[in-house]
Amino acid sequence: MSGVFTDGGASPNPGPGGWGAVYVEDDVLIAEEYGHEPATTNNRMELTALIGGLRLVPSGVATTVYSDSRLAVRTINEWAAGWEKRGWKRKTGPVENLDLVKRAYEGFRQRPELELKWIKAHAGFKWNEYADQLANRWRED
Repeated sequence: MSGVFTDGGASPNPGPGGWGAVYVEDDVLIAEEYGHEPATTNNRMELTALIGGLRLVPSGVATTVYSDSRLAVRTINEWAAGWEKRGWKRKTGPVENLDLVKRAYEGFRQRPELELKWIKAHAGFKWNEYADQLANRWRED
C-alpha cells in the first residue's frame, strides 16, 4: 500500500489532542510527523494532520492522502471552494477552524498531484492505525 495516512483527535473533545501523518510507498515507511495541542478539538487535529501530511510528500510526487475524517475530506474536496467564493462564509454562518481550512485547502490546490480520500477508521488498515498511534503519542511523551 502507498499514500499518506492521517489522523487526529482530542480527548475529551474539546481538550488536549494530537495528530499524526505517515507517508508510505509500497508498504515501506518513508516519513512521519506528529504533534500535540494542549487545548483543541477533533476537527482541528484532523485538519492539522492533513497539513502535516502534505509536507511529507516531495513536490511533484503523485499519491493519495487518506483521512478517516469525513468532515475533513468533505471540507477540502466539496465545500471549501464555495466558501472561498463567498468570502470564506458558509450559507448558515461562519466557517469553523477557518485558519486550518484555508491552509489545508490551499495546500491541496497547490498540489494537484495529490488526491484526498476518506478511509474507514479502525477497520484494519495498517497505516491508518499507525497514524492513529502517532496522533496519540503525546500521551506517552
